[in-house]
Amino acid sequence: MASDVKPTDINEALETLRNGGLILYPTDTIWGIGCDATNTDAVARVFRLKGRDQAKSLIVLLDSDHKLPSYVQEVPEVAYQLIEYTERPLTIVYSGAKNLAPNLLAEDGSIGIRIVRHPFCSALLQRFRKPIVSTSANLSGHPAATNFSEIDQSVIDGVDYVASYGQHDTQRGAASVVMKLEPDGQFSFIRR
Repeated sequence: MASDVKPTDINEALETLRNGGLILYPTDTIWGIGCDATNTDAVARVFRLKGRDQAKSLIVLLDSDHKLPSYVQEVPEVAYQLIEYTERPLTIVYSGAKNLAPNLLAEDGSIGIRIVRHPFCSALLQRFRKPIVSTSANLSGHPAATNFSEIDQSVIDGVDYVASYGQHDTQRGAASVVMKLEPDGQFSFIRR
């Protein structure tokens, strides 16, 4: 665990996730609202908090690409190379999601997954051993908060735990690159 990530911060977030709660936490891009990606009720709470249309899917975070086969029916081989060599955070949308809350998936059964390299997220994901939902910490239709100070108070009040790690970081985060990757390896960019 990175030296500036406090074990108590991870433990509180972990306990919240295990109990079906929502967390507000820093990621490798921007602050996110998160929950257990296998818990349908928790996912529904995220949609309600954001006021987000349930037809719009959410993404999940994992700490290792070795876990992809547990949540994607067929992981194209090129996915591992894309993840290894990307210089910016990369969310890949895969067809054939499995073992995730059904209300998390897009209508076509796909799911966006990002492998994170971030002190807080990595430590939390390693301990939780399941994917965590990550959606921007804003109300639907409002601009995404690029650091903690920009997060709407209603979002802060709507979660069960707010991570202390990264709250004082004034650096502005940016959303990830999003790519749709087909089982045959063909891809297209959704957001660059």
